[in-house]
Amino acid sequence: MSDLCPCGSGLSYSACCESFIIGKAKPQTAVALMRSRYCAYARGAVDYLYRTSGPKVQKEFDAESSRKWAESATWTGIEILNTNGGGEEDTVGSVEFIAHYTVNNTSFDHHELADFLKIDGEWRFIDGKIFGPDPIRREHPKIGRNDPCPCGSGKKYKKCCGAAKAQATGQAQQG
Repeated sequence: MSDLCPCGSGLSYSACCESFIIGKAKPQTAVALMRSRYCAYARGAVDYLYRTSGPKVQKEFDAESSRKWAESATWTGIEILNTNGGGEEDTVGSVEFIAHYTVNNTSFDHHELADFLKIDGEWRFIDGKIFGPDPIRREHPKIGRNDPCPCGSGKKYKKCCGAAKAQATGQAQQG
């Protein structure tokens, strides 16, 4: 493992995020907390992720799933795209970031807007909005198998156009 801190600061791990992760120091800004949380994923320090989360996140925290996800990935870098607040004198802040990682030789980018709050003088992760592709939206309601066929035959969809569609799909998959 490289001596450089996974957070991308260019510093050694011992001079950067290690003091936060082992509890000897507290991040003074939301960005510093975000970088150290990324580092915690990269180093498998799941207890730090729990400790630096707000009460609602802690209540829903699944340490074993977080550990498995962190260990299944090779963490390849973090980009801080934007910040709002989150300075040493602030009490709220947000950090937009992209965490880069690979799983089974496939690269992924986790793009998130993370919200932070200072609780009892310590920055905590409160919530995040993950950016991704918009969900597919249907132009028309989905036709159920037992719904009347929209062609007007009077038959159930599964016995009419649905059966023809299933047959065509099956033939396409075989060919």
